[in-house]
Amino acid sequence: MSTENVALIRSMYDAFAAGDVPAVVASMSPDIEWIEAESNPWADGNPYVGPQAVVEGIFARCADEFDGFSVQVGELIDAGDTIVMLGRYGGTCKATGRAQNPQVVHVWRISGGKVVKFQQFLDTLHFAQVKGLVDAGP
Repeated sequence: MSTENVALIRSMYDAFAAGDVPAVVASMSPDIEWIEAESNPWADGNPYVGPQAVVEGIFARCADEFDGFSVQVGELIDAGDTIVMLGRYGGTCKATGRAQNPQVVHVWRISGGKVVKFQQFLDTLHFAQVKGLVDAGP
């Protein structure tokens, strides 16, 4: 089953990159629990429960707040019903004009061929600096 889980997650990243949100949502369980990293400004809705909450609370922000928001998949680690992605985010914050390139880890939990839980780990300081929420330093 693990090979199928890696393929599922890769297909979700590919669909997201292509702007095919319905395909991403189709891979989610109706009661998916989506958790943004602690201290991430987008964690204000944690946990996001259900695909619609993810689309409205996360995906819409990606498009509204960033030009060219992207997930650069570096590595997918196969742990059976858990898939871990090591990568980076890309894109430019519309409000500040600053480009982002923070490290990110995504932990996906899969059951019955659907994603049931997502946990993000993010360089939240970098993300906050790009968004202009904290001083970017010298």
